[in-house]
Amino acid sequence: MGRRTLRSAGGVFPLALAGLALLALAAAQAAPRGAGPWVFSYFLDNGQDGMHLAYSRDGLRWTPLGGGRPYLAPTVGGKLVRDPCILLGPDNAFHAVWTTGWYEQGIGIAHSRDLVEWSEAAFLPVMVHERKAANAWAPEIFYDEETSQYLIFWSTTIPGRFPVTDESGSVSKTGIALNHRIYRTTTRDFKEYSRAELFLDPGFNVIDATIVRDGARFLMFLKDETLRPEARKDIRVAAADHALGPWVLAPEPISKENWVEGPTAFRAGMDMFVLFDAYTRKRYEGVRSRDLKTWTALGAELEMPPGARHGSVLAVPEKILKKLLAGEPAGAAATKKDGVHGS
Repeated sequence: MGRRTLRSAGGVFPLALAGLALLALAAAQAAPRGAGPWVFSYFLDNGQDGMHLAYSRDGLRWTPLGGGRPYLAPTVGGKLVRDPCILLGPDNAFHAVWTTGWYEQGIGIAHSRDLVEWSEAAFLPVMVHERKAANAWAPEIFYDEETSQYLIFWSTTIPGRFPVTDESGSVSKTGIALNHRIYRTTTRDFKEYSRAELFLDPGFNVIDATIVRDGARFLMFLKDETLRPEARKDIRVAAADHALGPWVLAPEPISKENWVEGPTAFRAGMDMFVLFDAYTRKRYEGVRSRDLKTWTALGAELEMPPGARHGSVLAVPEKILKKLLAGEPAGAAATKKDGVHGS
């Protein structure tokens, strides 16, 4: 079998040997310790009631906040909040992005100082310049200290753009062969955004990428969305020296079973946790590793909110969690128009 290559905006690297070498180097470095508390943003059902939050002090047992009520209403695009991702930026504000609908050319974004009150949501038409773009799924946001800018990335199908794998995925109700790659935009102020461009082409149908900084290196966890000729539907890991790439991919999945999606990663103590939505089994699953080479499945010790779907984990200051525990979500009832970056 020939070598496969991974293409990113930063370059092209052989997968197997380069991926193993970089991950071995990452494992050899002293692993940073991760400390909570943590907040998990997620959605229920189809995302029609908004973004929910839960918290944990050990990364394993998660308790819904706000009595299980949503904190951010679905007001833009297709009026859904799916796959939410929240980042605490260097401006001491929280920035959230999410999927607003199944087949749209943009994503949702909103901002908050405390995770309770949110700015008015906005719709970012990130893929409108690609007239054939079918969707914009599972956006994530990451702050790149090296370039002093926010990196927002998501998965999109552009029919015919990657013909070799056009028949590898599912087909939409309108007959579009879904064949995703990861795209990105950048911003410094949430007012001006760079033109979206290809971020990652691993040579296969890919969705649900997420990035975490782990000491001096960066890790990307992603889903191999291949359905045909043989279903993969598993979680993979790539590594890089820079958030913008180039990325090299490890040759084997880290998930123990397939039919999983939406990975979110964080360190708790010395262990790297990766949690993901086992959507066909209607539950959350996960793995943990200390050296990034050997991954152990999480079992009954993982307790997630009932019905939780694809979300993201972030560490928060104790004062933020105290406010969340003491207050009630604005949710669908009210959002502030004079928020951090609101209108």
